[in-house]
Amino acid sequence: MSNARRARAEQVETTRARILATAERLFAEHGVFTVSSRQISEAAGQGNNAAVGYHFGGKNELVRAIVRRHATPTERIRERLLAEHGGSDRLRDWVTCVVRPITDHLATLGDPSWYARFAAQLMTEPNLRQLAAAEVGAAPTLHAVLDGLHERLPHLTPEVWQERDDMAHTLIMHFCAQRERAMPPGVDSRSVWAATATSLIDALEGLYGAPCQNIQDRI
Repeated sequence: MSNARRARAEQVETTRARILATAERLFAEHGVFTVSSRQISEAAGQGNNAAVGYHFGGKNELVRAIVRRHATPTERIRERLLAEHGGSDRLRDWVTCVVRPITDHLATLGDPSWYARFAAQLMTEPNLRQLAAAEVGAAPTLHAVLDGLHERLPHLTPEVWQERDDMAHTLIMHFCAQRERAMPPGVDSRSVWAATATSLIDALEGLYGAPCQNIQDRI
């Protein structure tokens, strides 16, 4: 590759990264549907107001790119935790593998960060939630973690596993969004996320381990 082509490729990558970071912040602050592609381009300092379309093709593709940007490092953390706890019979260890990939990743983002609030926004809209799930759901280690967790829950049916997985995911993302929003200026965010992880693991260990009434009694 020539120096000119290499410089051009680096410029494109820098521009894409700036657009992604700007979109993540604006979506977190104002909502995905409220913010236009034009507003993102302008806030990212792009003279071409069609920059989002040029680099990503549209808003849905931009949302996917933001999710993918965080899914990769989160999956690496999950792989490490699974290697550490994969042979455990303790429910808490498997819940740790569910919670800490998210909180540990958030701890790497510094302060301020926006991803928890962005992810919580996606959960409130079915189409966006499905879009994000398609990206995150492709992570092989996530399936391994959930399979290991479910094996520790013989008192629950697969339908209840899924229901509690949904509850857990909702609690994790909205609680993390609340913590991210309330992060005090100048605080060591790593200590906040470590405490957040402990609180979530405590709560979700109780959620997953709770008994379940007969299905007919729940209707």
